[in-house]
Amino acid sequence: MRVLFTVLPEKTIFLSMVPLAWALRTAGHEVRVACQPKFADAVTQAGLTAVPVGRDSDLFRVARLDPEELEAARAGLHAPWDAAEDPAKAAWEPMLNGYYDAVAKGFKPDNFPLISGLVEFARHWKPDLVVWDPLTQAGAIAAEAVGAAHARLMFGLDVFGAARERFLRLKAERPEGERTDHLADWLGGYARRFGGEFTESMATGHFTIDQFPRSLQVEAEGLDYLRMRFVPYNGKATVPKWLWTAPDRPRVALTMGLTATDHYDGYTISTQDVLDSLADLDVELVATLSEAERAGLRHVPANARLVSFVPLHALAPTCSAVIHHAGTGTVATMAGHAVPHLSVPYHFDEPLLARKIVEQGSGLALAHDGATGAAVRESVLRLLEEPRFAARAVDLREEMAALPAPNELVPRLEELTDRHRTPAR
Repeated sequence: MRVLFTVLPEKTIFLSMVPLAWALRTAGHEVRVACQPKFADAVTQAGLTAVPVGRDSDLFRVARLDPEELEAARAGLHAPWDAAEDPAKAAWEPMLNGYYDAVAKGFKPDNFPLISGLVEFARHWKPDLVVWDPLTQAGAIAAEAVGAAHARLMFGLDVFGAARERFLRLKAERPEGERTDHLADWLGGYARRFGGEFTESMATGHFTIDQFPRSLQVEAEGLDYLRMRFVPYNGKATVPKWLWTAPDRPRVALTMGLTATDHYDGYTISTQDVLDSLADLDVELVATLSEAERAGLRHVPANARLVSFVPLHALAPTCSAVIHHAGTGTVATMAGHAVPHLSVPYHFDEPLLARKIVEQGSGLALAHDGATGAAVRESVLRLLEEPRFAARAVDLREEMAALPAPNELVPRLEELTDRHRTPAR
């Protein structure tokens, strides 16, 4: 069958798609990745075939320039997605207004550059299955335009599906004539443009491929979830020689992700304070830091190794604990190797994921404005000295290992594609 992946130009999201794309290729299926032209190099570097469509746009221009938007992002989930975290926030007016903002400020401007070109290519190539991430509804629009089956591939927590479920319940309780649905109106306009009508699958897919274990996930009732084991992929990577042998003392990793420096204004913790707070511990601290962050350091303790990049899937097996921003790829990679976590969440769903880790028992969390050097030191010592964290980390690793690998999921994808695709329009 022909499988079309599509993604906005966000590298961390795309990297989470690569293992499934390769699983489909090695099973004999044709795979293409449709993206904005400037993102084609990221696709081809993964050994996949890129299809540049539409025009380039800048997803993060607002986050870089508008302090209010930046602070809103750092606050965690906002309406309507915060209803996925706290059902008490599932109220009609906040969710209605939240969907208006999500469509007007996010989905519409981010997807518009892709839609026409994506539909044009889909009509030419006639995919059987379209795989899209929760931010790239252009994939659902193109799939519906040609009668393809389509699936959301989650890169993290399904706050989108869970919030949608709660919004639809509220909508059903509203009087006739007061059931405004900004997401359905926007998607429905494109559905009608290309010869169809809005269906709820345009918002949440015919089915959802979920790369997180149930203990860390939020779900929506009524959606068809296919669980899949997370397989780390970091892009181009080289294993340094110092990783060839096991460390001679506990190794602690410090990684705060790419988004903080690539798209925002830097880390929300003081790297220097963290380095200093751990300087007298009998540990080896491996810190992956951007060049700009390293340049701002006054000094580097003797027990710290600073690197600009190291493949996390190679580093993780050697670690006894990790300090991170609760980014989904980092969490899943470290959890797959039973590493206890100290989360200092940065934005969007990261505070919720950090809370999930604490509830599962394999880690601790600090709010970014409370992550002083002393607090980090105390938390790291607990992770290293209290056996329950390592034991629960093993449980989480086993839960993840029990999920089907991407290759094992392919036959199920074939079945669901046959079920959901319709004759091409």
